[in-house]
Amino acid sequence: MTTRSASTQRPVIGWDLGGVHVKAALVRNGRVETVVQAPCRLWRGLPALDETFAGLPDWARAAADHVVTMTGELTDCFADRTDGVTRLAGWAAANLAGSVRIYAGRAGLVPAEAARAAAFDVASANWHATASLIGRHAAHALLVDIGSTTADLIPIVAGRPAGTGYSDAERLETGELVYTGVVRTHLIALCDHAPFRGRRTRLMAETFATTADIYRITGELPEGADQQHSADLKGKSLAESETRLARIIGRDHGEGTTADWRALARHFSEAQLRPLHDAAALLLSRSDLAADAPLVICGAGRFLGERLAARLDRRAIAFTDLIAGALAASGADWASTCGPAVAVALLAA
Repeated sequence: MTTRSASTQRPVIGWDLGGVHVKAALVRNGRVETVVQAPCRLWRGLPALDETFAGLPDWARAAADHVVTMTGELTDCFADRTDGVTRLAGWAAANLAGSVRIYAGRAGLVPAEAARAAAFDVASANWHATASLIGRHAAHALLVDIGSTTADLIPIVAGRPAGTGYSDAERLETGELVYTGVVRTHLIALCDHAPFRGRRTRLMAETFATTADIYRITGELPEGADQQHSADLKGKSLAESETRLARIIGRDHGEGTTADWRALARHFSEAQLRPLHDAAALLLSRSDLAADAPLVICGAGRFLGERLAARLDRRAIAFTDLIAGALAASGADWASTCGPAVAVALLAA
């Protein structure tokens, strides 16, 4: 049997193929060198994935050991999740140079051609990769990964993911998946009324504004996190975000001040935090999770995760601090945003 020395090992690239973003992480000699996230309009079909792939850095198209996790299989361009898993795995095998394995969560890594048979293990198992990597560094914790669209809250017990749900449907029931994020969630999904200038107002049941707008107004949205178009297909200046927010309560931008719109944005942020708090509190009440288990925070909404930890009076540990020994000197923010891509690469490496 022959082996390759650490200096000649082929790099590992971890992929997270999502419905609106493609994320990739390059690992060489057990160390994350660089991470990228790019928008992808996968709901339009696989040609959108080709378009995104063509625009990625050269290293993403180079020969490597590729490890793929996904959430894009639920996109409505596919007949069902099995069809989505099969076609995304097939795309990876056809387009990624080098070896390709698919992350099947509890079933481990499988060849691309075996993805269809393992579809229920493969589908949306990216959370499992992040939790598994964290388990190598923390015996007991609650992973809180708040992304652009969804939030994963995963108990880690004795160094292993210990969720009671696995599929999206099961995790929605258990509170381990909260379908809310800091970029794409429409504000009407958070509450049905809001305070404005001393009065309670109902909201318009329209998709005028998203959470990207409120966190742009509060100044908390990370640089580069909002890679999709705005709800009205217009710009992303502070004034344009305030205009979209005003429409939710049936008003024009000129009917409020900067302070008014900031106060309204903060109300929606609080409304988003409440279901996350309820889900986390339920999971932390489990008898098998240590009473001092910290929250391990990652994702584009890590600022919201930190607020959640403070609210729960729990220690917060950044995912990137936990794996700091495997990270290059720069790029920690993107490594946090692209946690599952980083995780599958490091697990495989």
